[in-house]
Amino acid sequence: MDLERTTEGYAGLFSAAYQLLHRRRDPRGYRPSGETLAVLYHLADSGPLTIDEAARHFDRSQSAISERIARMTERGLLTRIRDERDRRRHLVWLSEEGEELLRVEREVLSAESLTGALEEMSGDDRRALIQGTTALVEAARTMASRHARGSE
Repeated sequence: MDLERTTEGYAGLFSAAYQLLHRRRDPRGYRPSGETLAVLYHLADSGPLTIDEAARHFDRSQSAISERIARMTERGLLTRIRDERDRRRHLVWLSEEGEELLRVEREVLSAESLTGALEEMSGDDRRALIQGTTALVEAARTMASRHARGSE
């Protein structure tokens, strides 16, 4: 099989797998706004912050970010903790529910659907899938690394 046909074939298969196995969100359920997700992602990366620190990072007024954080706290996504270095200050941090929401948001494929599909495959096919996908990811990383070195 030539490279062009392999590329087209795999791209089509990948698209079909994604359409069949991606995590579908419940349209009736809670869907966080982009700003809510941005706050959650930033906290996950930075660690706990004060309201002032969050306001500076997001370039929002203290009152606007305070209101956003209050809504997120009411929804159970954030929690306030006392700053151990300065007991007068409070920090905002992810609650267990906030951490779970981020985990779900980062999930591309439905684990349940993927498990069901993998159960339909033979052990040899599952091993071949992992081996082939691993080889593809390694090749993509090598290519990305080569491009990054070339642009320096």
